[in-house]
Order: sequence, then C-alpha cells, then structure tokens
Amino acid sequence: MKKVLILFILIMTFFSLDQVRAIECSTNVQLKTQQEIDEFDNQCVKPLRNQINTLSQQIQYMNNQIYLTTVQIRQTEQKITSTEKEINVLGSRIEGLDESLTNLSVLLIQKIIKDYKQRSVSLFGLLLDSQNASDLLSKIKYVKTARDKNQKFLVQVQEAKSNFEEQKLLREEKKTELDRLTQTLTAQQESLNSQKTQKQKLLTDTQNDESTYQRLLQQARTQLAGFKSFVSSVGAGIISANQFGTGSDGSYYSQRDARWANQTIGYSSENILNVGCLLTSVAIIGKKYGSDVTPSNIASDTNRFWGSTAYMNLPWTGVAGRSYSSIGSDSNSITQELNNGNYVIVGVGGCASGGSHFVVLTKKDGDDYIMHDPIYGPDIKFSSHYSNICSAATFK
Repeated sequence: MKKVLILFILIMTFFSLDQVRAIECSTNVQLKTQQEIDEFDNQCVKPLRNQINTLSQQIQYMNNQIYLTTVQIRQTEQKITSTEKEINVLGSRIEGLDESLTNLSVLLIQKIIKDYKQRSVSLFGLLLDSQNASDLLSKIKYVKTARDKNQKFLVQVQEAKSNFEEQKLLREEKKTELDRLTQTLTAQQESLNSQKTQKQKLLTDTQNDESTYQRLLQQARTQLAGFKSFVSSVGAGIISANQFGTGSDGSYYSQRDARWANQTIGYSSENILNVGCLLTSVAIIGKKYGSDVTPSNIASDTNRFWGSTAYMNLPWTGVAGRSYSSIGSDSNSITQELNNGNYVIVGVGGCASGGSHFVVLTKKDGDDYIMHDPIYGPDIKFSSHYSNICSAATFK
C-alpha cells in the first residue's frame, strides 16, 4: 500500500511539473498558441523587468519584448483576416436571406389578398354551393387545408425574418470586433516601434559599452531615488491646475500641477510629481525665454532622458534656442549669471547626484536669492527652505 501511495505521488508530481513547464527564452522559439505566448511573456519578459543589472540583460529583455510584440502583432493580423472572412460570409448569407424574405413576403401578401376575397365564405354558403355531401366535405377540407397552409407559411416568413435579423446582428458584432482588433493592431505596432527606438537609443546612449551603462545606471538610480525621497519627505501631493499661479514673470510651473503630475517621463514608468523637479525647472527656463513649453512637453521628449529612465542626459538638451552651460556652485558665479539676465538651475539637499531637488534662481536678493521652486511655488526666498547648493547650471 505504501509503495502504491508513493507511486501515485510521483505521478501527480510529474503531471504538475508538466503544467508549469519552462519555455526556451529565445527569439528563435516558435510561439504558435496563446498558451505559448503567455508562457513566454510570464517567463521571459515580465520576470526580467526587475532583474536588469547589466547592459546585456537589458538588451536581452528588450529583444524578448520586441519578439513578443512581433508575435502578438502576427496573431492579431491573423484574427483580423479571419474576422474579415466571417463578415464576408455573413454578408453573402444576409444577401440570400434578404432575397428569400422578399419573395416570401410577396407570396404572403398575395395569399392574404386571396383570403380576404374569400373571407365571407361560411359553412352555410358552402352547403348551398355544394351539390351533395361528398362535395361539401371536399370543400370544407379544402378551406381547412388552405388555412393551415397559410398559417404554416406565416410561421415560415416569421422564421426567415428572425434568421435575417440574427445574421445582421451577428455581422454587426463581428464588425465591432474587427474595429477592436484594428485598434489593438495599431497600438501593438506603435508599441513595437517604441521598443525598437528604445533599444537603439540605449545602444547609442551607452555606446554599447558595459562600463558606460553601469556608470549611467548608478547615476540614474541615485538621482531618482533622491528626488523621490525629497518629495516624500515634504509630503508634496497633487495640486489643482495652476494653483500657485505663474509667478511675477509669468514663467512658473509646478511639478505638482494636476495637468501633468501623473504623466510618465520619457520611456520610464516614473511620473513628474515624484521625479520631475529638474525637467520642470528646464520648462521654467524655456518659458522665461519665450518658448511655449511645459513640463509635459519636456517629459514627452524621450531624447532628453537616458535609456528607459527619467534621468536627464548630461549635458541637458537645450531649450528656447539656448544651450546648457555648467557653472560653479559658488555665490559669485551664480550672482554673475543672474546679473547677466540668466536664470540659474541649482541642485539642493543631498549632493550625491548634483542634488536631491532642483529649483530655479531668478534673482539676487541681498545675501539671499529669489527662486521658482517646482514644489513650494514661485517667487520664494531661497533661504526659507534651503541652505546649500550642490550644483549649478544655466542656459545661454
């Protein structure tokens, strides 16, 4: 008995393992069924997303992602072809039913007219019109048979009409499904193009060099972690659109603004509220110098950010026809730029990556500065919130 029980457990274990079989994580594997596609996604794409520590792992993840999307596009295209064929078949069927229904309707009308003309026939009339009992029975039988046939014919017409309406409804459902599939295909194609662009951008940004990738990855992680920590520590939440106004110069923006606070940055999953102080500062500079740019525009410009992160490439991409210029973080250098009419973006707080928060200095005020702070608001004294400057840059 014990041996039988052990054998049973081994058999059940074997079949259980078969249900969660591993799939080859290669772009050469043929994915034919929906189950195979789902297994590839669950084993070769989703798990890698949070396990990327090297350039080769990042590229492998991107290759698998691109291959999966390509397979999904092929699957959607096949569904579209199949649905189009079904719609064409239904169209032909409806055409035939329509013709049949028209013919039946004509015949039914003719029978109704004929019955209407004979509507006054009664048993007494049949009796008078009959030569003998046999003739009377024949006429009664004829009338009954005619009425039965008319009733059956009416049922036939009703069934034909019902079938016609069902086929029309089914065709409309298939057309709706085709529209949905077409929209899905468009979204998948856009996603594929984006994935290919991201991969090429990564190779360009890192020059396909592991050491460059590691350096930039560390910088990105450090800076973005600092941004998140700062926002969390001050308890900054979303505010209503333009709640703080545009400042004395009309160029202020807040990263907390409901119009873009939840918008993701570049190809990343990070949003402007949590890590958007620097890009918002760049938008303020752009607005100051006449460009109709917002934090949303900056966040949407994927070329400004490294790889698939929200880390802004150095040197920062120009804005309003001006180019990035790094300056000293000392008071004299900053004051000189402000006196020359150039707003200065400075990093404050933790200095591990140039600052755990960025603000825009707009002018000198005695021993202090006036700033546009993407978190706290416009035209605020620098010393009311900060005491150190980690880095400084401007656009000229």
